[in-house]
Amino acid sequence: MVERYVMSIDQGTTSTRCILFDHRGRLVTVAQREHRQFFPQPGWVEHDASEIWRNLERIVPEALSGVGIDVGQITAIGIANQRETTVLWDRRTGAPVCRAIVWQDVRTAQLVEDLGRSPGDAFFLDRCCLPPSTYFSAPRLRWLFDHVDGLEQRARDGEVLFGTVESWVIWNLTGGADGGLHITDATNASRTMLMNIRTLTWDPELLEFFGVPSAMLPEIRPSIETYGQARSVLPGVPITAALGDQQAALFGQTCFSPGEAKCTYGTGSFLVMNTGTDLVRSRHGLLTTVAYKIADQPTVYALEGPIAVTGSLVQWFRDRLGLISSAPEIETLALTVEDNGGCYIVPAFSGLFAPHWRSDARGVIVGLTSYITKGHLARAVLEATGWQTREVVDAMNADSALAMKELKVDGGMTSDNLLMQFLADVLDLPVVRPLVAETVSLGAAYAAGLAAGFWPDLEVLRRNWHRAAQWMPDMDPERREWEYECWKRAVERSLGWIRPSGPA
Repeated sequence: MVERYVMSIDQGTTSTRCILFDHRGRLVTVAQREHRQFFPQPGWVEHDASEIWRNLERIVPEALSGVGIDVGQITAIGIANQRETTVLWDRRTGAPVCRAIVWQDVRTAQLVEDLGRSPGDAFFLDRCCLPPSTYFSAPRLRWLFDHVDGLEQRARDGEVLFGTVESWVIWNLTGGADGGLHITDATNASRTMLMNIRTLTWDPELLEFFGVPSAMLPEIRPSIETYGQARSVLPGVPITAALGDQQAALFGQTCFSPGEAKCTYGTGSFLVMNTGTDLVRSRHGLLTTVAYKIADQPTVYALEGPIAVTGSLVQWFRDRLGLISSAPEIETLALTVEDNGGCYIVPAFSGLFAPHWRSDARGVIVGLTSYITKGHLARAVLEATGWQTREVVDAMNADSALAMKELKVDGGMTSDNLLMQFLADVLDLPVVRPLVAETVSLGAAYAAGLAAGFWPDLEVLRRNWHRAAQWMPDMDPERREWEYECWKRAVERSLGWIRPSGPA
């Protein structure tokens, strides 16, 4: 009998990966290529969408040939992607009309500040459950219309298409300018500030407010259903799932029940908790988002707390300060001291995300004395991730009656045992890491395989999940709360550094 597989295309912020999974959810092979990061001005981050597509064309054959697999052995394709990144392309030629503006980009800061004053946060929260932020796609669309000559009119004439990266990938896979499908899924659409969170349709009032013509928008589809067949790269293989990367990680961690949560620790970190079919409106600085939608089943929602800087703080410590030569060395350096020596680092390099949402914040190091060594700084770098996670967990527990019982973790930083133990200590929760670390890719594969009948139901997927490691809390409660108060005082000192009239 010929072995069959599900393919996951994981289009991330720094690279694109193609991974094959077998019926037991085991990773069979992976091919990966990085793409360039463009920083044309301070705070601006861009990608070349054409380069991302070319990389995908190369890595798919690499993944297949690496293990001698034929296209006919692929049951289905699932796609996970960096969310909020804004891609615009010419409907006729298929060429991007400009570089993609990445989710990290903050060029819309002044526009977002204006939106917060008028019409105010409530206008947006009532419709899409998102506050005005540089994080989301709609302000970037408005910025492009205001700064690229003729673009808005071309969009109104139906010449230009918009999508987040999964839309761009699916369009090219299914034929591109020759009849490609222009679709998005509900998880990605929920990150644009243009979708009504209740109806999962483009909201007329939001479209009118931002001046976005419906002609350029993709059709919103469930996260898990058959969209169509690939005509390029993987001809004849059905595309059956698309999810934003953090929702894919939630699915890959099999967080299918209300109250189950995961946090992905990468460049930034993203804590997502399943709230079931209840749309929980956050009053404590979190985002209400779509977790996933399976075909015609009821929509599953989630609360999310994005943290802008976690792994990138370690990179800063390595590349800018030169205190370590590789990221894993930070744990060794941090272990040279017993605690942080009273030093705290708030990494608000371009503002703070959840639960603060303060674009005027900037990074600070507080508590410096002549006693502090690079070991204390290393520990403060790692602890910053723990305290930021604690803030988000506290907000989730305040917003929802679903008290978190454990936190499933994934991503590159989970290899740091000191950090994982610190997380368990400050959260006072078990922290659990799965056997398959590639949870974003696995979630896209699980979703695609579920839609294609490769796996029959969610319970089978749960049985595929296995624990690799667990950390239990072991910190004195009084010390935990005292240090948390110190952290919160440090955060207060990071606020208000950027004034509206001053330079960015």
